[in-house]
Amino acid sequence: MVGPVTSPRTHASPRLFPTLWRGLRCRCPHCGRGSLFVRWITLHRRCAVCGLVYLRNQGDIWFFWIVMDRIPILAGIAGIYFGFRISNWLEGAAFFLALAGPLIATMPQRMGAAIALNYLSRVYLRDPSDALPEPVESPR
Repeated sequence: MVGPVTSPRTHASPRLFPTLWRGLRCRCPHCGRGSLFVRWITLHRRCAVCGLVYLRNQGDIWFFWIVMDRIPILAGIAGIYFGFRISNWLEGAAFFLALAGPLIATMPQRMGAAIALNYLSRVYLRDPSDALPEPVESPR
């Protein structure tokens, strides 16, 4: 009698929400320990803890970054669609600051989330030439 056929898994697939949470906290999406940024949005080349190369090629996170940029802008579009009207320059300046302020303030978090989404795409849509580090223990 032969048992069910199981395929050995060499890497445990990372889960979506913990990986995104690591990116939002500006931490390495692979291990959760290394920092993503040298300064505000200056990206490290690789994780100091696990060695993950954050951007394999320039422009890898372009799609995810564009999506992350459009989500806050959607709030302004929804406000105008549902009846918000600018009647003077002060309201216009306040509306601009209400949209631009969060875009600027959350730039590292949105960039971290874009790097985490790129990492997930690299794991699930595996390229044989992409050398990802071995799985590590959970940071907690």
